[in-house]
Amino acid sequence: MHEMSLAEGVLQLVEETAMREGAQRVKLVVLEIGQLSAVEPEALRFCFAAVTCGTIVQDAVLEIVDIPGAGTCLACGATVPMAEVWGECPACGGGFLQPSAGTEMRVREIEIE
Repeated sequence: MHEMSLAEGVLQLVEETAMREGAQRVKLVVLEIGQLSAVEPEALRFCFAAVTCGTIVQDAVLEIVDIPGAGTCLACGATVPMAEVWGECPACGGGFLQPSAGTEMRVREIEIE
């Protein structure tokens, strides 16, 4: 389960930011997770709860913002919604879509106290 290592990475980033800012605790962590990122949000939520135990992030609310997938068709150039990495272009039927959105995972916001 790669979500555990992702949760550990998020924790490290959040802790470093909180320490740099002199925070006593972290109240909120907002993550953006793309639909095409191969990250299972519920598994990440579970892992985040596990890795934050005993840290200043322990009681933080984890908010996950879903980023829709999109891609550019290499055949016709159309930008189209994508629900999975592989698929056909709904505009021309071409089978080569280059993802342009929805592959990312990033910390968007940290609320500290």
